Amino acid sequence: MSLPLGSIAHANSDTNTLSVEVMFAQILGAVQKSQAEITELRRECGDLRQANANLERQVREGLQNGSVAYTNGRTGFTTPVPGSPQLRAKSPFLSPQHIPPVVPVPLALHVPSASPLGDNVLTPFPCSYRDIPGFYVVIPAGGAGTRLWPLSREEHPKFLLDLTLKGRSLIQATWDRLLPLSSPSRTTVVAGPGHVQSIRDQLPDLLADNLICEPGPKESMAAIGLAAAVLQKRDPAAIIGSFAADHMISGDDAFLSAIAEAVEVAKKNYLVTIGIAPSHPSTGFGYIRLGDKLSIKEAPNARLVSSFKEKPDARTAAAYIGTGNYRWNAGMFVTKASVLLDLLNEYKPDLCSGLLKIAEVWDDEDQRRATFEEVWPGLEKIAIDNAVAEPAAAEGKVAVVPATFGWDDVGDFSSLAELLPAESNQPRVLGDGSLVLTEQAAGGIIVPGSGRLITCLGVDDLVIVDMPDTLLVTTRARSQEVKRLVKKCRDAGLKSLL
Repeated sequence: MSLPLGSIAHANSDTNTLSVEVMFAQILGAVQKSQAEITELRRECGDLRQANANLERQVREGLQNGSVAYTNGRTGFTTPVPGSPQLRAKSPFLSPQHIPPVVPVPLALHVPSASPLGDNVLTPFPCSYRDIPGFYVVIPAGGAGTRLWPLSREEHPKFLLDLTLKGRSLIQATWDRLLPLSSPSRTTVVAGPGHVQSIRDQLPDLLADNLICEPGPKESMAAIGLAAAVLQKRDPAAIIGSFAADHMISGDDAFLSAIAEAVEVAKKNYLVTIGIAPSHPSTGFGYIRLGDKLSIKEAPNARLVSSFKEKPDARTAAAYIGTGNYRWNAGMFVTKASVLLDLLNEYKPDLCSGLLKIAEVWDDEDQRRATFEEVWPGLEKIAIDNAVAEPAAAEGKVAVVPATFGWDDVGDFSSLAELLPAESNQPRVLGDGSLVLTEQAAGGIIVPGSGRLITCLGVDDLVIVDMPDTLLVTTRARSQEVKRLVKKCRDAGLKSLL
């Protein structure tokens, strides 16, 4: 049965009208999506402009201060430039006469994730940057930095090296950074016997009584716990802050504000950590999940720690950042010494008992030595995160202060490369740039530590570390695996190279 021509025309007309409406809706949806994307881009551009303004301000301040930055009369700012590692041959690596003049350049600020922050936006914390009474700084200086081998060695680890070409080693930079909140009388370094003299050379203002020498490596809990026990004996009301000797930080104002806020939270008997705003979904760092706000008037940004997360895979890390509820775990802790020891006694009573036994005889050198020999070998080797932070967080005893300063633990050559200046599409050079010639070689990092010329042709993203006794060649993508070579050297009996 055929339809009248008028009916067919009417049907076609309805179809055309419907098609036009659908097309119009699609166009409208596309326009709205574009407007949303433009709004997001404008917000990101605003964030970048703010970050650039901060960088420009830091550059201006650095240029205005110039060389007086380390000679302004403040205690601790006249420590010597770190020397080269003592290897088999004379190395020009990082010796002052071989470092080309470098205009002070601030470290690249980490731009916080663009994920939705919701109510996680931080409140400016008023910090006077003056000495905080009763606050004691603890700097654990341990580890050999095996992922930076052969640049970093057991006898000359990365915290003793100048990795930014600014004439200050990482431990010196840590000392400088924390001094406004503390003083030499309240700054303690915990280190192994092989590093004591080097630390004394680099930190001449460090008091002899404040350099704690642990007989052997026992991970961070024993080092920080021993310092807490000794400091509590000296000052029962002491609030301590633990900060690794080998981390790099940019944005000192934000750093000092976060620590000052953490001290206020610690006064409420919390174990407090600092949460770093992630700039990318890193698989090399642990994460902190933000919990409920604490509503502490003196610390507007403080939250409970919901949980600690181990280093995730890439998919999980991206999911963490997408929620806006996660921060990097930088391993910084602020708390009362008494609170830390109480937590340690609750979760690891044998370890706590041993540390208190050593601290009890600390002022008697002979008894201290005998007690170390008796107690130290039997102490559990465990990190502070596993020993107290994780179980205490499950009971609501751990707080976090989210912060916005740039942070990196310089865990491998790939991360080190990101911290060094370079020409566009050129390798980064740590040392004398005149010893490196490249042609069509992009990215990567080169350390000309032996004094001989290094040339590269048509290779990208290489890691080349040329020391007087060892040459390392790998790629940035596999720089996390360098510690496997260290193990092979040890297994092969090449301990003198470690």
